[in-house]
Amino acid sequence: MSVKALKGFKDIVPGEVETWQFIEKTARGIFHRFDFDEIKVPILEKTKLFTRSIGETTDIVEKEMYTFADRNGSSLTMRPEGTAPVLRAYIENGLQAKKAVQKIYTIGPMFRHERPQKGRLRQFHQIGTEAIGSLSPYLDGEIISLMVKIIEESGIKDYVLKLNSLGCKEDRKKFSSLLREELKAEEKFLCKDCQRRIKKNVLRVLDCKNDQCRRVAQKLPTTLDNLCSECADHFKEVKKSLDTLGIKYAITPHLVRGLDYYTRTAFEVTCSGLGAQDALGAGGRYDDLIEEMGGPKIPAVGFSIGVERMMLATEAVEKQEKPQSVVKLYVATIGPDAYQYGYKLSNDLRKQNISCEIDYEGKSLKSQMRAADSLKARF
Repeated sequence: MSVKALKGFKDIVPGEVETWQFIEKTARGIFHRFDFDEIKVPILEKTKLFTRSIGETTDIVEKEMYTFADRNGSSLTMRPEGTAPVLRAYIENGLQAKKAVQKIYTIGPMFRHERPQKGRLRQFHQIGTEAIGSLSPYLDGEIISLMVKIIEESGIKDYVLKLNSLGCKEDRKKFSSLLREELKAEEKFLCKDCQRRIKKNVLRVLDCKNDQCRRVAQKLPTTLDNLCSECADHFKEVKKSLDTLGIKYAITPHLVRGLDYYTRTAFEVTCSGLGAQDALGAGGRYDDLIEEMGGPKIPAVGFSIGVERMMLATEAVEKQEKPQSVVKLYVATIGPDAYQYGYKLSNDLRKQNISCEIDYEGKSLKSQMRAADSLKARF
């Protein structure tokens, strides 16, 4: 019996990988324009990194992490998201001493044990950014504009940028208490997950996908109605920064994030045509997280984009010009001596950065010409 890929783990095959490379190349070019540096962090981390940063009552920590004990008995987790590992590296390597504002990005796989469906895999890939060291609302605007540029320059136009503010830690605490009071009379109408969330993580009730829970959420107070004056002013300036850049957004008062560390600005970009999993990417501020992880009190803002979701969105774009590998030169040969010469010639050309191909099956000249045509060789 043949061995197949694990459920929720997908091969990216030729014909698809070119789109992947195009998205990644586009993102790297934009990061360069915005003066972002790349960082690479391990796939495996100590489990407490995520339980401490993401929050023990989040769905990710409670139900979705790939966690196991190594031979020494230490609990390890395959990273479910990128922010905590990057900030761990930031603290551990003393990056705050090198730049007042560190702007870094990472590209790589994440792992969550979720129910696989279109746009949701158990191994998925993210393009993530962290801008660390400033409270400026204009840094929020820059991060959002960077995300929008990656999406637009990847060929995606039909998207919506949703924007909200969650307020500071004190605002969240007060708002959570208010929500619990409001939900006492509505609890019986909520799904079982949301009934559990009321006690553990009440803000998540606001973004439940269950239709009945959505109807209840629409009647609830919003974070925007319960911001302190400082957070309200910050959000006002974030909107002004986006207006200055000509970036359109939709104020979405019930937008919250699934991770406990978010404060103030929260945003999400959705795209029609992707079905239930319509979010291309999301992000926001996490001004307290570095301190909570044992580092200095330094604010930060960032986002992550799902590469697989981006690939689905580019496929949905009509008349999208798909990037494809093009062989510049096909070396056709007749006879063994000519093949030896052509074989060496192909290798010499590749050394000079000229893409070329040659037959490896002893085909006739006619068949070689057909092969060159199917490869769309230019010469």
